[in-house]
Amino acid sequence: MFVLPFIYFLVFHYAPMIGNMMAFQDYSIIKGVFHSPWAGFKYFKQFLYEPYFWKVLRNTLTLNLYALIFYFPAPIVFAILLNELRSSLFKRMIQTITYVPHFLSTVVVAGMIVNFVSISGLFNQLIVHLGGEAQTFLALPEWFRTIYISSEIWQGMGWNSIIYLAALASIDPGLYEAATIDGANRWHKIRHITLPGLATVTTILLLLTIGHMLSVGFEKIILLYSGPTYETADVLQTYVYRRGLIDADFSFAAAVGIFQSVISLVLIVAANQAAKKIQGASLF
Repeated sequence: MFVLPFIYFLVFHYAPMIGNMMAFQDYSIIKGVFHSPWAGFKYFKQFLYEPYFWKVLRNTLTLNLYALIFYFPAPIVFAILLNELRSSLFKRMIQTITYVPHFLSTVVVAGMIVNFVSISGLFNQLIVHLGGEAQTFLALPEWFRTIYISSEIWQGMGWNSIIYLAALASIDPGLYEAATIDGANRWHKIRHITLPGLATVTTILLLLTIGHMLSVGFEKIILLYSGPTYETADVLQTYVYRRGLIDADFSFAAAVGIFQSVISLVLIVAANQAAKKIQGASLF
């Protein structure tokens, strides 16, 4: 029973880790990983002293901070609102509608975004109708983050609310009945029953989110960004893609990847310790 999963993880997860050796080598495709000369921390120093690296790192952190502020709470709020609906038919209909975007491919979503915000798209038509001027939103650096985060919320809010709805279903209905008898309104019930009931699962998901603070949706960004938006849209993943695959600087790309993994580990361990002291919930 465990043979196939073991082979899968061995081949697709553990074996590729050998490639991390490239970060410490002057890697050559001809010589391979096991015969390329060692370079020590040469490539780590190279990217740490490169000014543009810190720019893409800042862009990555900023984009993830926006996601933490706007995207992370969205499924929580949505789940609470769904939980307050009295009509089960209407509730199921809303759930179905909001789950659908999750199953759309990133290419399709990116295509929809391009069509909506293009110079002749729906958004610009609405702006012109209201007396404004059409804008090339995807060519404006200041709009890229807003477009990206908005699309993430639209695509993932419904699907990510499932785990919160499951947590809400585990709350004892008797608590709500007792609160009603005591004269509590909906806001009081949400504040004193619903939110505490979601605290543990929210903390765990928050820790996992913090652990991915240096990772963003590479596919969507590379489909949406362009030269004019590099100022805000270029992130670690797209930077590594260009340096590693386009420029064939494999050692440099591997060094950045290891740096990203180490920082992510530090973030999640620190956040886990903080959550353990404050909330009493943790991953380990």
